[in-house]
Amino acid sequence: MLYLISAFLCALRAFFRSRLDTSLEVLALRQQIAVFKRQRPRPPLTRFDRFFWTTLKQVWPRWSDVLAIVKPETVIGWHRAGFRLYWRWRSRRRGERPKISPEVRNLIGTMAVENTGWGAPKIHGELLKLGFEISERTVARYLRRLRRRGDPGQRWLTFLTNHHEVIAAMDFFAVPTVTFKLLYCFFVIEHGRRRILHFNVTGRPSSEWVVQQLREAFPESGQYRYVIFDHDAKFNGDVIAFLKATGLKPKRTSIQAPWQNGTAERWIGSCRRELLDHVIPLNEPHLRRLIGEYVKYHHEDRIHDSLDKDAPNRRPVNIDLLQARR
Repeated sequence: MLYLISAFLCALRAFFRSRLDTSLEVLALRQQIAVFKRQRPRPPLTRFDRFFWTTLKQVWPRWSDVLAIVKPETVIGWHRAGFRLYWRWRSRRRGERPKISPEVRNLIGTMAVENTGWGAPKIHGELLKLGFEISERTVARYLRRLRRRGDPGQRWLTFLTNHHEVIAAMDFFAVPTVTFKLLYCFFVIEHGRRRILHFNVTGRPSSEWVVQQLREAFPESGQYRYVIFDHDAKFNGDVIAFLKATGLKPKRTSIQAPWQNGTAERWIGSCRRELLDHVIPLNEPHLRRLIGEYVKYHHEDRIHDSLDKDAPNRRPVNIDLLQARR
């Protein structure tokens, strides 16, 4: 009886839909029936099937209501795979990277061993003055293979531990939309209570745009003394000059060393796992709204192990619920 009532309600609801909506639903159901008709234990999904569903997802908001052969998360995974293939093709190499001679490699090792306090920027500068054309990233790659006296990593961790209450960090991360357009989310996070001081989304980031975001993040001199950021080209001299004028000390991390900005990197990972791995943003306002809701959840409700199992805004214990259980 319940089945008949449910079928009658579904048939009645079809009369109030638009012709386009009903036609798309019929098309989606017929495509799945065609897959089920294939005589195999598990219906195989071809490239056409993946293309069909990733395309339907962009033009029809109710695509997941009629999806039966796979989970909606699988379709999102197909979309991300297509995004990776697209940008892998766009980023393909068009020329050979110049080889580094043994002379330069030995010189890098000699400078690193004889000057334990020198990092990749310092050694790179000395090599440029000696007439060697080499990138700072290449120098950093060779330094990671050397065993040097002392432990620079331990010194950096000591700095983070001793000054975590007055440290803020900033970073970008890219988010693809349903049309494979790249959006960039910029944020500033404090190390003390892991609060997001400011965030914004743009499709065309620049150093001028970053300076404006920092004005909003640090409207006046406050408790923060250091700002950590990486070697992104958008964090150029204008950004550093603004930070110094605000009374903040810029601290740039080493090349290809994301662990030095671990607080920001962990927040990016949490945002991806808990939000962006389940939703594909449509456009810039949609992503800004999603990130804003996640930031509110991050501050008010999300538990952090580094904060003694508490939220950044110190989430209170639910006394009423505790008494009700007793």
